Amino acid sequence: MKTVQEILSRSTHYLEKRQVQGARRSSEEILAYVLGCKRLDLYLRSLMPLQEEELQKVRELLKKRGEGRPLAYIFGYVDFYGYRLKITPDVLIPRQETEILVDLVVKEIRQEDFKQKVLWDIGAGSGCIGLSIKKALPELQVVLSDISKKALEIARENAASHELDVTFVEGDLYLGKGDYVVCNPPYVTQGEYENLDREVRDFEPKEALLGGMGFYERLQREIPLHLAPGGKVFFEIGKDQGGEILKLFSKPIWHKQRVIKDWAGHDRFFFLEFRGFSNVN
Repeated sequence: MKTVQEILSRSTHYLEKRQVQGARRSSEEILAYVLGCKRLDLYLRSLMPLQEEELQKVRELLKKRGEGRPLAYIFGYVDFYGYRLKITPDVLIPRQETEILVDLVVKEIRQEDFKQKVLWDIGAGSGCIGLSIKKALPELQVVLSDISKKALEIARENAASHELDVTFVEGDLYLGKGDYVVCNPPYVTQGEYENLDREVRDFEPKEALLGGMGFYERLQREIPLHLAPGGKVFFEIGKDQGGEILKLFSKPIWHKQRVIKDWAGHDRFFFLEFRGFSNVN
């Protein structure tokens, strides 16, 4: 019988031959998933033999990973902002950068009297942003909207599993009256899309990725019709889009525009406030 150490070594070699990024980490994650333990606990069990049914399960998952399928879709979940979310190929896989966005939004809203106020999460996907904010700020009313019926089904399941009372709306950039808007839109350009890693390009929903500046152009036209004066807007943006978005949202109805960088020093978030039409001199 093969030990954990032997299987880990063979699995890593298998994935490396198939040019899977992070082959060692993926092998550890798969083995830990099959054995029902933490990844670091594998090294405490390095000499433990695997049962045949466990070995067969490892082989099945390795084959999927070797084809480029992301681990989140293989396992059916991802850990985000301290809790677990269901994930399927119908929704984009939440990234660490989006956890930063959630943290920044929560800190901003906490400084205000947000009770009875409404936040809209536009293009909610799995619900990772809106649900995380609701979990951190239970008294805030949160609405999640998405054009995809299947994505909203996943978001509903995630809300139910964490007993979060939020509202769901299906529609193309559907936005109702509110005080806050948060959005991680499809901002990847066509050129960037063609050069994405295969596990992103070939497996994650294209409509949740590809969009360039088009989505922001729609948002700058439509948000003012729905946002209360003094309302705040929070976006995730592409690493080269900060300058363009500042120009796009430069009308007098907007103020306090800020481009915020991620941990890698790239433009990644854009915050601004809505003055209101009547407050513009």
